[in-house]
Amino acid sequence: MMNNKIPPPIVTLICALIIYFSSLFFPSYTFPLFNALSILILGSGLLLIFFAVKSFKKAQTTINPLQPDLASFLVTEGVFKYSRNPMYLGMLFILIFISLRFNLIGGSLVALGFVIYITKYQIVPEEIAMVKLFNDKFIAYKSRVRRWL
Repeated sequence: MMNNKIPPPIVTLICALIIYFSSLFFPSYTFPLFNALSILILGSGLLLIFFAVKSFKKAQTTINPLQPDLASFLVTEGVFKYSRNPMYLGMLFILIFISLRFNLIGGSLVALGFVIYITKYQIVPEEIAMVKLFNDKFIAYKSRVRRWL
């Protein structure tokens, strides 16, 4: 059973709104490099999410993060060769993009909070479900591929 009942995209949206609206409480930092860097990070995040979803669809397994126990296949190819959680990594990249654009300090704090929250309430329960479903196969995958990056 999942600890988290809030879908990760909604958590990401809430974090993005907090980053944007809390910018009044933090000093503003803008550097010319931030624009180009933020676009690169946003593009990377969106591509990670796109390719992760594509891998799940190709494997015909569930993409529902609130019901990982319904997974019918352990996806380890494509972007999953480099990160066990490329969708969450993509969401983090989107938050970093927003932080670079609107609120560097506050956004960094919120992004760190996102990582802690998603790890504790989403990833760890998913990993428990994956061990139950795929046992040694998931344990071997977990030993060679990092959780985030």
